[in-house]
Amino acid sequence: LNALKKPWNKHIIHLDIFNCKYCSQIQTLSVLPDCKYEQCFVALDSSLCCNLFKVDTCHKCQEGWEQNGPQCYYFSTDELTWEQAREKCRRDGADLVKIESEDEQKLRDKMTKTEDRFWIGLTDSVTEGTWLWTDGTPLNESLTFWRKGEPDNRTEENADGEDCVRMGTKSGSGLKWWFDRSCKASQKSICEKSA
Repeated sequence: LNALKKPWNKHIIHLDIFNCKYCSQIQTLSVLPDCKYEQCFVALDSSLCCNLFKVDTCHKCQEGWEQNGPQCYYFSTDELTWEQAREKCRRDGADLVKIESEDEQKLRDKMTKTEDRFWIGLTDSVTEGTWLWTDGTPLNESLTFWRKGEPDNRTEENADGEDCVRMGTKSGSGLKWWFDRSCKASQKSICEKSA
């Protein structure tokens, strides 16, 4: 590690055990040009030594996608039905976003307009009231972000009710931005895939 003999070299963290997925989370990077090692190292002072030639070492999102940790997100402005939006995500090797944390729910902050509404990958179209993500896993009822009064399964717009979920207009200072909506309505969407 001669190339890394700096005052902070004792703070180097070897990230092999994390599969180097966290390289991309460092916002202020200083790439060391004399680094020739195949592993990925991150110094606590945000200096980075990473082998940029191994595709599977430091994962990046393709152009136009937003990265958050090991995941990539695409905010599609095309207004499509839920099924059409899902199909479009799948053509890009992704699927409609699965919200598994408050951090992911805060993706709403990246929407450019207050009134933006985006499809997410949650539906009860198989069995009414049983909410499933597109990968077939059930909604964790202890981690939901329904707006007050939602889901309400209104039938005014569609006799079949509202079986798909959109992340909608912000309400107050909290994170409760989910609404159910007719799957046939046209909305923007958020796609998700691994980096």
